[in-house]
Amino acid sequence: MKHFPLLITLAIAMPAVAQTRAEDVLPEMKVIVAGVKEGYRPAADTALMLSSTPGYSVAAGGGVSGLPVVNGFADDRIKIRIDGMELTSACANHMNAPLSYIDPQQVERIRLIAGVTPVSAGGDSIGGTIEVQSSAPVFAQPGAALLTQGSFAVSGRSVNNSVATSVRASAASDTLSIGYSGAYTRGHSYDDGHGNKVLGSMFESINQAIVLAAKGQGQQLTLRAGVQHIPYQGFPNQYMDMTDNHGQFANLAYQGTFAWGVLDARAYWQQTDHEMGFFSPERTGTMPMLTHGRNTGYALMASLPTAAGELRLGQEWHGFRLDDYWPAVPGSMMMGPRTYLNINDGKRDRTVLFSELETRHDARWSSVLGVRGESVRMESGDVQSYGTNMMNMPDVMAARAFNARSRSQRDTNIDASAQATFTPDAASSYAFALARKVRSPNLYERYSWGRGSMAMIMTNWFGDGNGYVGNIDLKPETAYTAALTADWHGGGEDGWFLRVNSYYSKIDNYIDVDVLAAFNPYMQMGANGNFLRFANHDAKLYGANVTWQLPLASSARWGRFMATGNAVYTRGKRSDGGDLYRMMPFNALLAVEHKLGAWSSRIETKIVARKDKVDARRFEPETGGFALVNLRSSVALSKMASLSAGVSNLFNRAYADPLGGVYLSGLNAQGGALQALPAEGRSVDVGLQLKF
Repeated sequence: MKHFPLLITLAIAMPAVAQTRAEDVLPEMKVIVAGVKEGYRPAADTALMLSSTPGYSVAAGGGVSGLPVVNGFADDRIKIRIDGMELTSACANHMNAPLSYIDPQQVERIRLIAGVTPVSAGGDSIGGTIEVQSSAPVFAQPGAALLTQGSFAVSGRSVNNSVATSVRASAASDTLSIGYSGAYTRGHSYDDGHGNKVLGSMFESINQAIVLAAKGQGQQLTLRAGVQHIPYQGFPNQYMDMTDNHGQFANLAYQGTFAWGVLDARAYWQQTDHEMGFFSPERTGTMPMLTHGRNTGYALMASLPTAAGELRLGQEWHGFRLDDYWPAVPGSMMMGPRTYLNINDGKRDRTVLFSELETRHDARWSSVLGVRGESVRMESGDVQSYGTNMMNMPDVMAARAFNARSRSQRDTNIDASAQATFTPDAASSYAFALARKVRSPNLYERYSWGRGSMAMIMTNWFGDGNGYVGNIDLKPETAYTAALTADWHGGGEDGWFLRVNSYYSKIDNYIDVDVLAAFNPYMQMGANGNFLRFANHDAKLYGANVTWQLPLASSARWGRFMATGNAVYTRGKRSDGGDLYRMMPFNALLAVEHKLGAWSSRIETKIVARKDKVDARRFEPETGGFALVNLRSSVALSKMASLSAGVSNLFNRAYADPLGGVYLSGLNAQGGALQALPAEGRSVDVGLQLKF
C-alpha cells in the first residue's frame, strides 16, 4: 500500500476527458482533443466533458442538457456537430440541446475550436465549434478472421443516487463492420452543500445507436442510425420540465481517396418529438407544450493537394423545420378552447459554399485562409392564441399584428478567416488570427410572438426567470475577432509547456434584449423579473486563457508527478452600457497528477472569484467566490477490466454556480425571493468497465 498513488481531481463537473496537446493545433486559438477515459464515466451530460478546458464552461440546465459556453459565447453562438450532423434545439427552453443527443459513454472524441473557427469547421456561429465523434467502425486486419469486440460499463454517484450503464458490441471482417452502442442513465434530484435537495433536478435518458460500414480500395461508406428517449428531465432554473423527448436519426457518410485528392460526403436526417409540462411534486397543474422538430442536410467537401499544402472546397445545405404548439386544457378559461400556436410551420434553411487554403510557406511559417458564404432563409406561418376572451387579449392583439405582416426573411452572410503560425524553433510557436463570423437569429428569436405573461415566460433558454418575445426584424450578429496565442514548450508530451491565449471580439448587432415591463415570478412580491424583447445591440467580448504543465518528479519506485493548470479571464459588455449575461468570473484550475504503473490519480482545486459583474436587465444574480477540491483515481485491473473511484467537492462546499441561473423550482415550492441555483454538494463516485 505504500505505493498507493495520490490523487486529485476536478471541480464542478468531473470531466471524463484526457487532454492532449494535439500536434495539429490550429493557429486561431486552441484545439482540444478529448477521449473518454477507460473505466470512468462522468456526469451524464456530454456538455460537461470539456469542463477542465480553459475558457469553457457549462450553463446549467437539466441533468443531460447543459449549454456549452466558450469564451463567453453560449449555446447557438457555438456550432455543434455530432458525427457531422448539425442539430438544432427544438424547444423554447432549449431543453433538447444538441449535445444532449449523445451519451458521454458513446463519445470517442471531442474537438473544441474556440474563437476564430476555420470556415471548413462550420458557419452560422460566432463563438467556436464543438465537433463530437462517436465510436468509429472497427475492421479486422486484411485476411484475418472475424473480429468481435465488446464492453460493458457501470457507474454511480452519491450526490443524486444516479446510476449509469452502457454496452458496446461489434463484429467485423476486413471489409464489413457492424456495431451497437447503448447507454442508460438515471438520477434523482441532487443535494447541495447544505444537504438540501435541489428540487426538480431528476432525470432519465436512454440512447441507442447502430453503425454499419463497408470499405475497400480507398473508399468507405458508413451508415449510423439511432434513437433517444428521455422520459423525464427536471429543470430547476426553468418554469417547465421535460416530460418526454423522442429523437431518431440516420446519418450516411462517404469518404473516397482518389489520385486528385479526398472527397467527403454526408447526408443526414434527425427528428424530435418533445413535450414540456409538470411531473415533479414541486410543480403541479396541467399545461402541455408539444414540439416537433426536423433537421435534414448534406455536406460535400473536396480536399485537393497543392504544391505547399491543401485546398478545401465545400458545399452544404441544412434545413430545420419546427412546430411548437400548446394543446388546450379542458375547463381552463386561460388555456383554451383552442390550441396555442407558438411557432407554426417554422422554416430555417441554410445554403453554403466555402473555400479554404492551408499552406506551409517554409519551415517556420504556415497559414490557413478561408471564405464562406451562407444564404439563410427563414419563414413562419400564421399563429393563434388560446382564446379570444379578455384573459387572452394581449396574445390576441399580438397574433393579429404578427399575422398581418410579412415574416419571410433572407440573410446573406459572409465569413472570412485568416490564420498564421510562426514556429521559430522547436521550443516555441506563435499563432495569429483574424476573422469575420456571422450568425443569423434562431426561429424563437425572430418568431416567438406572445405578449401575455404566461406566453412570454415559456420562451426562455437562459434560466433567468424572465419572459421573452421575438423580433422579426432582427439582424444577424457579426463578430470581428482577433486572437493571439503564444506557446512555449519542451520535453515532448510529458514535458513542460506554457500557453497564453488572448482574444478580442467586436460584435455588431449582438442579439441581446430590451426591457418591456417588470413582473413578479409566480406572483411572489419578493421575486423580480422582466419581460424582454430580443433586440440588436453592439457589444464586445475579450479575455485571456493561460494553460501550463510542469513535471515535478519521476522515479521507478514512486512514479511520475505532474503539475497542470489554467487561469481564465472573460469580460463581456454592451456598447451602450451594462454587462452581458452569463460571463464567467475569473477562475483557475490547479492540479497534481500521479501515474504509477496501472494507477492514474489526480487531485484538483477549482478556484472561482465572486461574480459581481452581472446583467441587470435580466436580474442576473451575483454569486460568491468559492474553491473546490476533488479527488479521483483509476486502475487497470487487467487488459479487460478497469476501476475508478473518487470524491468531488471533497469538503462539501455550499456554493452557487455563476452560470446556473435562478432557482425557480425552489421559489415555486417555498416562496420568497429568487436565489442563485445551488450547485452539487459532495459526491462519492465509482465506475467499472469490462471488455470482451
